[in-house]
Amino acid sequence: MTRTRLLIAILDAEEGRLVCFNMSELTVARQGVAHRGRRLEYFTIVWNGLEGLIAVAAGIVAGSISLVGFGMDSFIEVTSGATLLWRMSVDADVESRERNEKLSLRIVGVCFVALAGYVAYESVSDLIRKTSPEHSIPGIVLACVSLIVMPILSRAKKKVGKALESAAMKADARQTDFCVYLSTILLAGLLLNAVLGWWWADPIAALIMVPIIAKEGIDGIKTRTCC
Repeated sequence: MTRTRLLIAILDAEEGRLVCFNMSELTVARQGVAHRGRRLEYFTIVWNGLEGLIAVAAGIVAGSISLVGFGMDSFIEVTSGATLLWRMSVDADVESRERNEKLSLRIVGVCFVALAGYVAYESVSDLIRKTSPEHSIPGIVLACVSLIVMPILSRAKKKVGKALESAAMKADARQTDFCVYLSTILLAGLLLNAVLGWWWADPIAALIMVPIIAKEGIDGIKTRTCC
């Protein structure tokens, strides 16, 4: 039958009845989720761009390696967000989606590895030089705001990643999680240095994060797509 419509039957567990969805309806629903994912990535790019500029500027003024490193992490997040936008621009095309998914995973993975190398280098340099940054109220405020915004953004990305079965979006959500961890490290380092004068607290905490970040990078580079 030339006009036969392909239907997918799904059992509604709550009402015990059979519900049918037209494939076109499912396609529209997927496009809606992909559109939501694009909005999340636009927000990620804008937020992290501003966050990076503020952190780097505050870091230079205060002489804080942690703040500068945090700002660089935000710029890497911008790269990740732009990569995911590219991936979602061809979500309706299965072949292009798979190709871009693989490339997106590699780019996000490289960003993780680059971030791990940078954090390791700056942390060791900080310990060797025994550098103690000046107090930075803008840095403390920025870290606090980031600890509020980033977890919300990560949860939203994970929902989209699960709905789209997108390994790249899930990897980007994990990278957002690392922004939360780094925000915590940054805040702890700035507060401990400001209140107790523990100049070494931030670089030690950052070094603890390095192997975890590096592992995520390697996993991202090696992971195969799931859709």
